[in-house]
Amino acid sequence: MKDSAKYVIERIIFILLTLFIILSVTYILLQCLPPNINTSSFTEEYRYWENQVTLGFYYRVTNPGDIAAGKWEEWAEINGQRYYYAPYPILYRYWVWLCNVFGKWDWGTSTSVALNQNVISIIAMRLPASMKLNIVSIIVSIPLGLGLGIWAALKKNTWVDATISTIIMIFISVPSFVLISFLLIGFGNIDGWPMRWPSEANAAADPLLAVEAYVIPVLSLSFGSICSFARYTRAELCEVMSSEFLLLARTKGLTRGQSVVRHALRNSLVPIVPMIIGQFVSIISGSMVLEQIYGIPGIGTLFVNAINAQDYPVIMVDMAVYTTIGLFATLLVDLSYGIVDPRIRMGAKK
Repeated sequence: MKDSAKYVIERIIFILLTLFIILSVTYILLQCLPPNINTSSFTEEYRYWENQVTLGFYYRVTNPGDIAAGKWEEWAEINGQRYYYAPYPILYRYWVWLCNVFGKWDWGTSTSVALNQNVISIIAMRLPASMKLNIVSIIVSIPLGLGLGIWAALKKNTWVDATISTIIMIFISVPSFVLISFLLIGFGNIDGWPMRWPSEANAAADPLLAVEAYVIPVLSLSFGSICSFARYTRAELCEVMSSEFLLLARTKGLTRGQSVVRHALRNSLVPIVPMIIGQFVSIISGSMVLEQIYGIPGIGTLFVNAINAQDYPVIMVDMAVYTTIGLFATLLVDLSYGIVDPRIRMGAKK
């Protein structure tokens, strides 16, 4: 027990350190790029630069000599008067950013996607849509994938096995954004079927519309996961069913079904359960393109829009979300081995 707790603590510390390094390097590299303030309002631009001064990233240039020499990078105009701003050195801005994040949990404000809006609030509004979509997809994928894999293994070398294996190879090779294009064409022939993600008002007014809106994106995300689960389940179960301990169980009087349920399935799930967690992470990454195509207001769409608009604060928080999920998923994968098979103890010396 002590070894497991020590292992978990060490892994969490390592994850946090890795997350810190990744985000630090990302922030410094983004700060090397010029900012892009997307607004036609001088008032909003002035408000943004004054906020940067308050946060400690820029300072207002007041020396007439510096202004005449052009020693400034940004400016804003209010009522005919110009205000000039210059950035502090990158490492100083990095230090200020760390102080703001760890001291006040302030990740900055958006420069383009939602000008002057706190990026944490932007992520908080977008994250539920992405998480609901991905959770529903994985819930649909697990029983169908495991069921097809078990069916194919029990019907090994029959037409059922050949059919399932062929379907798996076809769909596992098709990217989700290609699949969603075919789904849009197919469901487009159904009158009244939503071809875009409905707004919150429309979904609240028509609950059936809200349910129908999940069909296309969930199917496009689930097909690949279903095929992956089915393929690995079939391979693991076929290997276990041909093992000596299962033959011994049959000789002791267990039927084929009893031996499969009591022994074969449990042993074959040891490498499959950790795969479920990894598949959830890959679904989140794959939904980035899907959200953009179907118009889903999630963090995937936000990330793409932030990159196109050069909104670096939003990019940083989106990166933090994706990186945190990915890193902690690796820890859950390791811990899941011990949950499926209690004989496995993480961190044990022997």
